[in-house]
Amino acid sequence: MKTAISIFLIGIFPVLALAAGENTGGRAAGQMRSGAGHDSGQMGGAGMAGAAGRPGDPAKVDRTIGVVMEDSMRFTPNTIEVKKGETIRFFIKNGGKVPHEMAIGRMDELKAHAAQMKSMPAMQHVAPNMITLNPGQRGGIVWQFDKPGIVDFVCLVTGHLEAGMVGKVSVM
Repeated sequence: MKTAISIFLIGIFPVLALAAGENTGGRAAGQMRSGAGHDSGQMGGAGMAGAAGRPGDPAKVDRTIGVVMEDSMRFTPNTIEVKKGETIRFFIKNGGKVPHEMAIGRMDELKAHAAQMKSMPAMQHVAPNMITLNPGQRGGIVWQFDKPGIVDFVCLVTGHLEAGMVGKVSVM
């Protein structure tokens, strides 16, 4: 009986954390809420959908992948393999003591957006391919990878991308 309960709790934990509303993709958290809103259309809208994939249907998730963001300016894991057409729920945790973000996209667009953020450090992101988490927060992004190739993910908090907070998704 204890084993069955343990297995149930392990399986339901990500769902409960997301349902509890700690944070989901496209919503800024805590300190980042003080600034003006910013709809990252080029990052999460039609412009990004072709190259990096598109927002996934939470009811049709193929797999959940846990990602931890740390103050060492690293994602764990920082390389992920997925199959073309696969819908992934990224279950993301900020394990650090400062805010971090995870943004999925093409590196050229991500770098351009990071440069834009330098002039607007309190910018809020409203896009399905991004999430901002304060220390200890958890949240998720559901994304469908529909083309083979490399898709990047980075932290867009000023200075974090430059410090090496990057990862890659290989779509096979």
